[in-house]
Amino acid sequence: MSNFSKRGTVFIVLTLIVGMLLSACATEETTAINAPGPIGTPVVTEVSLALDWFPNSNHAGFYMARGKGYYLDEGLEVNIFVPANPEDVLKTVGAGRDNFGVSYQAEVLLARGEGVPVKSIAAMVQHPLNSVMVLEESGISRPSDLAGKKVGITGIPFEEALFSAMLEYDGISLDDVTLVNVGFDLAPALIGKKVDAIVGAYWTHESIVMEIQGFDLNILRMEDWGVPDFYELVLVASEDTVDNEPDVVQRFLRATARGFTDAITDPQGAVDILVAANPETDSVLETKGIGLLAPMWTEGAPTFGWQTRERWQSLAQWMKDEGLLSVEVDEGQAFTSDLLEQ
Repeated sequence: MSNFSKRGTVFIVLTLIVGMLLSACATEETTAINAPGPIGTPVVTEVSLALDWFPNSNHAGFYMARGKGYYLDEGLEVNIFVPANPEDVLKTVGAGRDNFGVSYQAEVLLARGEGVPVKSIAAMVQHPLNSVMVLEESGISRPSDLAGKKVGITGIPFEEALFSAMLEYDGISLDDVTLVNVGFDLAPALIGKKVDAIVGAYWTHESIVMEIQGFDLNILRMEDWGVPDFYELVLVASEDTVDNEPDVVQRFLRATARGFTDAITDPQGAVDILVAANPETDSVLETKGIGLLAPMWTEGAPTFGWQTRERWQSLAQWMKDEGLLSVEVDEGQAFTSDLLEQ
C-alpha cells in the first residue's frame, strides 16, 4: 500500500472516531436535558375527599391545603366534594369508591359493627361540638332545669343517648322531659318557641346563625355534663387504603395538617379561600365559626389529627352500655395514628 493510501486510511479512521465522539457528546447532552426529575419525585395521584356536610369552617384546612398547593407538593390532586347523600360517606369510602371522607367517631364504630371496613386516620375536632341550646331568656342553665320542658331532637339515636346521659348526670331522666322530633329544623324550632331546648346543634355553627339573627343563647356543652369526651369529626379511609397505600395516606395527611395549621394561624385567610372555592358560603358566619373551631382542632393533642386508644375505648364502652353497639367492636382497629407525622 502507498504512503498516500495509508495516510488516507488513517484520515478516514480519525474522521470516524471524531464523528463518533461528537455524536456521543450530543447524545449525552440531549439525555441530560430530557432527563426525568430526581428519583423519588411523587407522581401526581388523583384522590377524592367526601365531606360530611356542605363546605364550612370545619373544612377550611382542606381548602387551605388545596389552595396553597400543599396537596400538589405531595403529588396529589384532591377532589373535595359534597356527596348527594353525606350519610353514605362511610359506605363509599369502605367500598373504595372514595379515597377519603369526613365522618364522626361514633359512626365509625357503628359502621365497623356492621362490617364496613373503614378506619379513622385523623381526628379533625378533639372535642364534641354537639350541644344542648336554650334561649337565654328561658333562665335554663343546667340539664335538670329542663324537667317538664319540651326538647327538640333530630331523631338520631346517638344524640338522644347523649342527651339522656346529660340528664341522668344532673339527677333527672328522659321521662322528665317531652321529646319532640323536629328533624334538622332545630334552630327554627327553638327561636319559634315550639320547644324549650334543642339537642344536636353545633355550638360552632347553629348558635352563630341564631345569634346573628339577634337571639341570645345558653349553651350546655355535653362533655361538661357526664358525656365521655369524644372526637366530633374524624377523617376516614378504607382498611385497604391504609394497608396497601400508606404512602398516599401519609402524603394526604401531611398536606392536610399543613392546611389546618395555616388555618389556625390565619383563620381569615382560610375563610377567604373557602369562600372563593364555594361562593355560596356565608363569609360572616364562617369567620365567626372558625374563631370557635380553630382551638378545637388541636386542643390537648400533640399534633393535628392525633387520636388515643383511651378516647376510642371510652366512647365504645359507653355506646355498649347505652345499647347503641349491639356487637363487639375492636376499637383498636377502628383508628390509627401511625400515619401521622409527629
